[in-house]
Amino acid sequence: MGKYFGTDGFRGKAGEQLCAEHAFKIGKYLGKESSGGKILVVKDTRLSSGMLECALSAGATSMGADVYLLGVNTTPCASYLTYTCDFNYGVMISASHNPYYDNGIKILSHTGEKLSDEETDKIEQFLDAKTDTSPTKKAKSIGKAVEFSEGAKKYVDYLVACNERELNGLRVGLDTANGSACLVAREAFERLGASVYTIADKPNGVNINDGCGSTNIDTLVRFVKESKLDIGFAYDGDADRCLAVDGTGMVVSGDGILYVLGNNLKEQGALNKNTVVTTVMSNSGTWESFQGKGIEVKKTQVGDRFVYEEMKRGGYSLGGEDSGHIIISKYARTGDGILTSIKISELAHKNGGKIASLLDGFSTFPSIQGAVLVGNKEKTIENPRIWEMVDYYEKVLGSGRILVRASGTEPKIRVLVEGKSTTLCREICAELQNLISECDSEY
Repeated sequence: MGKYFGTDGFRGKAGEQLCAEHAFKIGKYLGKESSGGKILVVKDTRLSSGMLECALSAGATSMGADVYLLGVNTTPCASYLTYTCDFNYGVMISASHNPYYDNGIKILSHTGEKLSDEETDKIEQFLDAKTDTSPTKKAKSIGKAVEFSEGAKKYVDYLVACNERELNGLRVGLDTANGSACLVAREAFERLGASVYTIADKPNGVNINDGCGSTNIDTLVRFVKESKLDIGFAYDGDADRCLAVDGTGMVVSGDGILYVLGNNLKEQGALNKNTVVTTVMSNSGTWESFQGKGIEVKKTQVGDRFVYEEMKRGGYSLGGEDSGHIIISKYARTGDGILTSIKISELAHKNGGKIASLLDGFSTFPSIQGAVLVGNKEKTIENPRIWEMVDYYEKVLGSGRILVRASGTEPKIRVLVEGKSTTLCREICAELQNLISECDSEY
């Protein structure tokens, strides 16, 4: 991770860590590198997204690039349109699952893939340069900013074309997190024949992810049960991930979704190399469940970009994270929450509207997760006292594991404890969080 860019772009509090000036300079860099080409800009619904959109567009057009403004849509939409409509770069302005006061800038290459570390390093150098020697364009050589509203239709058409089965009669609940999915998810499902019921679909700039979405799944659980729906899906702010809820209120996490999709692909003979890619944050019970079905697992560090890189390197067809980033390489080059929910809905529809039986053979170990807000995650994570406690408690757990890591997108250190006893896992997680806070206060 660099000074500005983490595992999922440049992210921070809007107007503080991420300002209009940053967006303007990033726009200048992209405009310069594209040699007056085309840049797609997409945003989510948070209050600061318009500010960053305008600043980035001004920077890019000042260097002669043409900027295509799609407006509010999803990260996977930005990826899809970037490579299918021949853009030099795609930009998604979003802080994903974070609160409204945060924002972020994700940059996609002309292939619709996230930028390499080498290129983000160059952008960081450009941001920190004390003098800007890049000559801006004049007169007719200045780039233009144009609306690209037709891009939204192209994306929904693509989602509908990915389906293999109509969803007539399926009662689907959608929690769009007051975010990017609110404008496209309903349309896609309705065109597939489903009866659609939505919540958290009235964004006002400050309610994105607020008590809703994939990080607040209980809201959807209540809605699905009270409305007697067959299935429900909760997206995050930019809809590159989703979690599912069945008609009984059972939550299906990203691991469960991977299990269902992986088994289906294997039955179809379409699971390349009989392998699914996960991160180290997946539950160890998930790995055993795959092994029970004769499916191999590849593990990467946390971040859907690392999952995708491994999938591309190994030619694998399915991968993802327990948080709900699911990548199906036949259709997409990034996690796509709406696409994932459509594919799960197809299987549920085929199974009489139910997904519980599709999870036969799937089980997880008791797992407790926590996060500590810290002032200096790089120094704190290296404190030997933390790792001494981890070593000690791993011996106490016996057949379990502890994972402590610095977040790639927030100023937090995350803790994962898995074992046979939920009570013991909870106690260990709390002890570690207390120690992390104590260690952080030393810096």
